[in-house]
Amino acid sequence: MHEIVQEYYGRQLKGTSDLKTDACCDASAVPAWLKPLLANIHPEVLSRYYGCGLVCPPLLEGCRVLDLGCGSGRDVYLLSQLVGASGEVVGVDMTDEQLDVAQRYCAHHAETFGYSNVTFLHGYIEQLADLDLSPGSFDVIVSNCVVNLSTDKGAVLRGLHRLLKEGGEFYFSDVYADRRVPSTLRSDPELFGECLGGALYWNDFLALAQDSGFRDSRLVESRPLEVTNPTLSERCGSVGFYSATYRLFKLEQLEKDCEDYGQAVVYKGTIAGSPDKFTLDGHHTIEKGRVFPVCGNTWRMLAGTRLAPHFDFIGDFSQHFGLFPGCGREIPFGNGGNQDSESGGQCC
Repeated sequence: MHEIVQEYYGRQLKGTSDLKTDACCDASAVPAWLKPLLANIHPEVLSRYYGCGLVCPPLLEGCRVLDLGCGSGRDVYLLSQLVGASGEVVGVDMTDEQLDVAQRYCAHHAETFGYSNVTFLHGYIEQLADLDLSPGSFDVIVSNCVVNLSTDKGAVLRGLHRLLKEGGEFYFSDVYADRRVPSTLRSDPELFGECLGGALYWNDFLALAQDSGFRDSRLVESRPLEVTNPTLSERCGSVGFYSATYRLFKLEQLEKDCEDYGQAVVYKGTIAGSPDKFTLDGHHTIEKGRVFPVCGNTWRMLAGTRLAPHFDFIGDFSQHFGLFPGCGREIPFGNGGNQDSESGGQCC
């Protein structure tokens, strides 16, 4: 499949307008405060952008960031401005034509920004260990509609887990399916290039992330994808596709489920762009000044990462109260009596 992707993105697609679905582009996802930074990026770099959404977590100043599947470098040059002169951004891609565009404008952007802090590497995201990148050396890793193009997604997740620092974060947008994609779609070069054929069933992704060391994946936002090309839509049949943004933290002490330790946090309102409330994920929007009860995993995602200075923390891990209410699971046992008198108490 590497050859299919290189052919599609390196030679068949000449610009964003050549895409046949909206899977890889969503201009509405660009927040207003980032648009001036995008305006600093060379037009040719922008025209060769094929991402879905915009991967841009907060608090990046001074961070070392890795962009998987950086393409023509749009997000690398955007992140370059956010990490600043004291940070660094490394972009990895396997398509020579895309990297040629990215590298062509290094000097242009260094002059525009007033500093040079980007590096582009040719490589495969399944083989990050082959690159000269030190384990535990990145604060944040991002990718934008790229992991679905890999035929070994487990290798990708294991590789980036190795490169992240403890407390680091993989923040990324990608395409997911509402069921396992049939082999006929997975082997279709056009659907694969359009980020649909390689989409993971969302529940398989969650299991794969756990197996790779990320114990509590957090969904930030999502939207259904419309396959507007009639021919491709007919090929997809009843499979539904979604663009989704997840954040995965590398924290050794995260638990598989959300456990309740009677803890809470208070947001200080000090994160730029979020003066009144901070959104950790789709289920955790924390208002400034308000005592906000959290599970142990959420506590650690805030206390053990670059987010910590912006919160006050209440409680500890000395007392356990069971599963955190409302986190999607509940105690499996009945409340007394014969729970299945007709089946004679069968276990399944």
